Amino acid sequence: MTIAEAQTTVDNWIKTTGVRYFHELTNTAMLMEEVGEVARIMARQYGEQSFKSSDKEVNLADEMADVLFVLICLANQTGINLTDALNKNLDKKTNRDGERHKNNEKLR
Repeated sequence: MTIAEAQTTVDNWIKTTGVRYFHELTNTAMLMEEVGEVARIMARQYGEQSFKSSDKEVNLADEMADVLFVLICLANQTGINLTDALNKNLDKKTNRDGERHKNNEKLR
């Protein structure tokens, strides 16, 4: 699935199953919540924190998909074409960081 197809798929899902988009501010809060859930799993799975008994059903892939879903909702609501935005962002990073990372001793 391309990013454009994902945006269309999410939009169709919202219109047929989700009834309507939540307000942009609600979706922003939901995005922060979902990112926090990814951070919690990362801290426990790859960091020093241990899992709690309530963490038995953690699924990093599912939580990342939740982040992506809400991000796509926000893009759709605000008229952002994520394919174009990502391409422009990669161009910016390439121009700005093209040599910087290659010359970073910490990355060797």
